[in-house]
Order: sequence, then C-alpha cells, then structure tokens
Amino acid sequence: MEDPYQNNVTQPQGGDGGQFTYPPQEGSGPDGYPYQTDFPAKDEEDAASDATEGHDEGEQMYEGEYQGIPHPDEIKEARRAARMEARRKARQEAQLEDEDDLPDQYENIMEDCGHGRFQWTLFAVLGLALMADGVDSYVVGFVLPSAEKDMCITNADKGMLGLLVYVAMLAGALVWGGLSDKLGRRKVLIYVLTIDIVFSFLSCFAQGYGFFLFFRFCSGFGIGGSIPIVYTYFAEFLQIEKRGEHLSWLCMFWMLGGLYASFTAWGIIPHYGWGFAIGTEVQFHGWRAFILVCTFPAIAALVGVIFMPESPRFLLENARHDEAWMILRNVHDTNWKAKGEPERVFTVTNIKTPQTQEDEFIEIQSETGTAFQRWTVRHTTLLQQVMSNVMSLSAAELRLQGLFLVIVWFCLAFSYHGLGVWFPDMIKYMQYEEYEAKTRVFHRERVERFHFNFSLVNQIHREGEYIHDKFEDIEMRSVKFEHSLFENCYFEDIRSTNTFFENCTLKNTVFYNTDLWEEKFKDCRMENTTFLHPKKGCHLNFQEENDIVIYLVSFLGSLAVLPGNIISALFMDKIGRIKIIGGSMLGSAACSFLLLLSFSQGAVICWQCLFYAVSVAAWNGLQVISVEVYPTAKRATAFGILNAVCKFAAIIGSFIFASFIGITRIVPIFLAIAALACGGLLALKLPETREKVLS
Repeated sequence: MEDPYQNNVTQPQGGDGGQFTYPPQEGSGPDGYPYQTDFPAKDEEDAASDATEGHDEGEQMYEGEYQGIPHPDEIKEARRAARMEARRKARQEAQLEDEDDLPDQYENIMEDCGHGRFQWTLFAVLGLALMADGVDSYVVGFVLPSAEKDMCITNADKGMLGLLVYVAMLAGALVWGGLSDKLGRRKVLIYVLTIDIVFSFLSCFAQGYGFFLFFRFCSGFGIGGSIPIVYTYFAEFLQIEKRGEHLSWLCMFWMLGGLYASFTAWGIIPHYGWGFAIGTEVQFHGWRAFILVCTFPAIAALVGVIFMPESPRFLLENARHDEAWMILRNVHDTNWKAKGEPERVFTVTNIKTPQTQEDEFIEIQSETGTAFQRWTVRHTTLLQQVMSNVMSLSAAELRLQGLFLVIVWFCLAFSYHGLGVWFPDMIKYMQYEEYEAKTRVFHRERVERFHFNFSLVNQIHREGEYIHDKFEDIEMRSVKFEHSLFENCYFEDIRSTNTFFENCTLKNTVFYNTDLWEEKFKDCRMENTTFLHPKKGCHLNFQEENDIVIYLVSFLGSLAVLPGNIISALFMDKIGRIKIIGGSMLGSAACSFLLLLSFSQGAVICWQCLFYAVSVAAWNGLQVISVEVYPTAKRATAFGILNAVCKFAAIIGSFIFASFIGITRIVPIFLAIAALACGGLLALKLPETREKVLS
C-alpha cells in the first residue's frame, strides 16, 4: 500500500545493501517520521488503523484490503504483465525481436476499452445476421411440401433445389470470406444481407420453378458469407478474457433462427387460405408468406449493421490508423459512460500499423485511364489479392493445423447434417409404414349404379368393375385403381392427392372439372372418354391436412441445443476449446449409437434432441478456434474456406444418409459414429488458443 507520508520523506542519498537512513527532523515522532505538530489529536476510537491509512473519508475502500486480498484491477494487471512477458520470451527464443507488436498493443487497448454497451449492441446486431443464416437453412425444407404442388416440382427437381442452395452457400462462404479481408467486415456484411433480402423477397412471388430456383440460389449465395464475417467481426472487438465465452453466446442466435423458422412455418404454411390468386397464373399462398416473414431477421440485421463501425483491427492491418483510433475511442467512451465513469479518458495516442503496399498499388492504377479501365484494374487487383490470401494459407506454419481443422469440420458437418436429414425422413418413413399398414384393399368388387358422395382415403381397388357409377364432389387421397374397368361412369369436381389409375380400361366415361389428368393414368386404355374443363397442372389442395409433426421435430431439435449452448459458453474459457470440441464429438458418437434402439417416432425425436444438445458444444468450440488460430489478414478467408468445407460435407452427408431411408438404419448410424469418433480424437491434436492473442 502506498505510504501516506511519502511526500514528507526526505529522499535518501545512498546506502549500502539497500539500507537507507532517514535523518530526524523537527517535529519527528519517536520513529523518525515527520508529522504535523498542529494536527488535532484524535480519540482512540477515531484513530485510523494501519490497514486503512491513506484513504480519504469519501473514498470507497476495497473490502478485501482488510484481509490483504489483491484488488481485481491488480490481478488483471498482473495477468497482463505475465502474458506480455511470456510472449516477449517466446519471441526472443524464436529470434523474432523485430516482429510488429500490434497484437499485444491492440489487446491492451481492448482491455482498456472494457466490455460493455458497445459490445452488447454489436452482439445483438450480428446475432440477427447469424439468425438470418439459421432461418435460410430451414426455408427450403419447410416450403417444399407445398411448393412442389404449387409449381409442379418433381422429385428430381426437389433434389436439385436442395443441392443448389447448399452449393450457393458454399460459394458464398468462399467469396465473401475472402472479400471481407480486403474490403472490410462491415461493408461486405452489408452486401451479404442486401443480396439475401432482395432475392428472398423475389422468390416469394416467383410463379415458375426456374425463377424460384434462381432466386433461392442467389439468396443462398448471399447469406452463405454471413457466418465467417460475423464471427470474425465480433471477435475483433473482444478482449482475450471475454472472447471464448461471448463468441459462444453468439452461437445461440443460429438456434434462435431454427426456432423462428419452425414456429412461423407451423403457424403460417398450413393456412393456405391466407393467400390470394390473380387468375390462374399468379398465386400467393401461405408458404410464400412464410418466405417473406423469414426475411425479417436479415432486414433488422442490415439496419443495425449500417449504424455499426468497421472493425478497427481490420483498419489497422490496412494502415488506416486514424479511422481505427476514432472507433476505439468511441468504444472506450461508450462503455465507460454506460458504466457511470464518463471521466475516464482514452489515453492511447499512437498505434503501430504493419507495412502494406497493396492499397497504394490500386490507387496508383486508378488514377490513369478511362473509368472502365480503372474499374477493371481495381477489381482484377482485388481478385489477385484474394487468391493470394487463399494460397498463402497453405504456408508451412499453417498447413498442419489447417489440415486438422478441415478434417474436424468435415467430420462434424457430415454427421450433423446427415443425421439432420435422416431424422425427419425417418419419421416420415415410420408414418408411411404406419399409414400403409392401415390400407384397405378391395379385390374384384363390382359396383353398379352407385353414387359415390363420400371421400375415398388410403384404399387399393384391384380388378374391380364400375358400371354406370357417379363420383361427385369428393376427395380421393392415396387411392389406387389397378386393372379395373370403368364403363359409363361420370366424375365431377374431384380433388385428388397421390391417386392413380394403373392398367385400367375406361369406356364412355366423362371427367368434368377434375384434376385427374394425364399423369394420373398409367398404361390405361380409354375408349370414348371425355375430359371437360380439366384442372391441368399442379394445385394446392386447401382441404388437405398438413403434417405438423415435421415442424414440431425441427422446433424441438432447435430448442434442445439451448442447454448445450449455455454450458459450452460458461466453460469455453475455463476448460479450453480443445476439450470442449473433443468431448462433445465423442459424446455425440455415443448418442448416435442409441439411435439403433429407436423403434418409434417418439424415440427418434428423443435421441435427436439429445444428439443436438451434445453436439452443439463442438460447433461452438470449432467456430471459436477457427477465429483465433489464423492471423487477422487471413482470418475471414480461412473461416470462409472452413465453412465451405462444412457445406460440402453437408451435401455429401445429406445425399448418403437419405439414400438409406427405408433400406437400413445401421449404415448411416455407423457412418455418423465413425466420423464423430475420428473427428473427436483428431480435435485433441489441435492447438489450444484460450490464451492466444489475435495475431
């Protein structure tokens, strides 16, 4: 503790062995220390104890001083000094004394700025952007059951739509991640969100499958770049002690995106009557309204990002010192004013910046030639810089850990997204088996002069004969007529779903205002058969029941990751990223094994929720370590490549796992177990970045 009398002590002139003698002064006490002789004497009960000397009456004392406990600020300062000393020694051992010390200086500045209102505001804004990515991952799966009927999408076209959306996200992660390292995190994130909003809005009104496919591809290309930018952007505003925890909290917004998509799909899509139609060419049904509602998180994120500053770390890497200094001062003042300490002053006057010639090269070229030539030179140079950044990631010092990261990302994404497709498809298959077991079969029935005025549901009619019968204003759902005869029959106002006529004979039969058209008749022989006012093409059946189980499964799966998110956030900085990733993946492998014991829809849903709850910690750890392991100039580029690997693994996993539905469950489950176990063991070889300053 500072000596309260140090201003009155005569400074020593020297001494041996560190022993100094203070000369006695007039008015000195018995120990030789000076004091004011006219100071009023204090009563014994008012005398200050030795432990509290030096404090003013109005000064708030740290209560731990009585027990000799260091102040938290002293502990923080000691930790900072220890880290700096360790890094200094490491640089000396590696003979890197000339290395720029911007990382250390920037870390100290962020600690001085503190963690407060600014970071929480940025957290909310970037969380909405991450939520928009989560929503887009669910959109296609939710709208396909309705869109395939509204736009006559075949099974092959459905597979193409899902594939192209993932390919678009893969390309978006590569392109936007690389550009954000050259143009800036904020600017590129604005581009990403704008593209997603515009093309998602257009896809709501696309009437043809071709336009719908194109708009969804462009939307996926835009939002595919959000993940690498969001994590990179937020990490560069965090101090080392807060980084792991708060990046993990940010991951929760992807879960909120899944909850938002599931809940809104559940509430909107089944209500087809909410839409409208203009003639027969323009239709706007519930699933289109759902796509429109799914753009709200991206719109809110875009508005928020416009008011956020650029990453000062990016600006410093690009020698834009003054802009970075102004932003850091604003962060400092915003946080300390919110904490009730507006008198704190931002004391940083100069920040070192690395040498760079790339921007100068662009500017020199842009001063000559026509506008088109300047545009061409600038963007060609930008492309060269991005490609150079990508190629430099294979440098020797990054090759091994980069390869390990790629494999771990691939293993986790392959299993997670593969099982993500397997869960709902398996539930659908179980529902189909249960439904098929209740199918009624009619064999060689003869029905003559009968009026069918009731719906036919889940029936098979084989070798039947229908003479002078009338089918009027009814619904046929999952009905099949095989080798049957229809003679002098009349069909009017028929609505059909999954209904077919195979190898049937139709004589003198009339179809009036029905949706029974060419695709419903397979290898049939028609004699004097008439179709009047047919409903050609595909049409939504407003009376058809919508299966809410799929929405419920997605909702519960998204909700199940909440406890895993919370636990991983709380322990990310305590036990380290590597143990979180490895333990989570090995635990997920054990959960996957339990799927072999699921023989009902309820069991599949239960194990799905458990798998998601355990595996989410691995996702959080991977995203944190991917931000920390690469240098600032290549951070978003590297994260974009890893995210592209994730999308590639998702495509492969979805295709493989879906192909085994209805055949066997052993192969996909053991593939998931093997991938998770290998990835979890390899993750233990990754470098721990808990105490690593962003380089």
